[in-house]
Amino acid sequence: MLDREGPVPIYKQVADLIREQIERGELKAGDPVPSEAKLEKDYEIARTTARRVARELREQGMAYTIQGEGTFVGSPGGPRSARKVPLYQAIANEIAERIQRGEIPPNRAIPGEKAMMQQFGVAKVTARQAVAYLREQGWVFTVPYRGTFVAPSDKWPASSPE
Repeated sequence: MLDREGPVPIYKQVADLIREQIERGELKAGDPVPSEAKLEKDYEIARTTARRVARELREQGMAYTIQGEGTFVGSPGGPRSARKVPLYQAIANEIAERIQRGEIPPNRAIPGEKAMMQQFGVAKVTARQAVAYLREQGWVFTVPYRGTFVAPSDKWPASSPE
């Protein structure tokens, strides 16, 4: 339970809880640290507070961050639990599935960078990588200064997203 009225900042309290999970072996070297979005939800904290948790863990030498992939337990270069799919690709696949289900029809905008950043708890670069991947696959097209839109269904990839 967090002491929201006490002298210890919330981000330090959350970082201490995660550090305790590491020390108990619940999170092992190479495991991903909970995402900003998960920290926000689980601890009812703001995004900036969640971001400070990761920074605090890095400063304590408990974790390291790889841009576009996340924050992991341990030291850089150490063992890492490999994601089956890069984070940007997982986001792109989820949006492609929504397109296939008809939730986002052709010629309608997909969620913008800010929406993706909030929904998936990722940095802007990761959201941009997801959009670029969708574009490469043929799911979407981008109109400068207007946004990114679902491509006509005859332009979609032959196979479903992996």
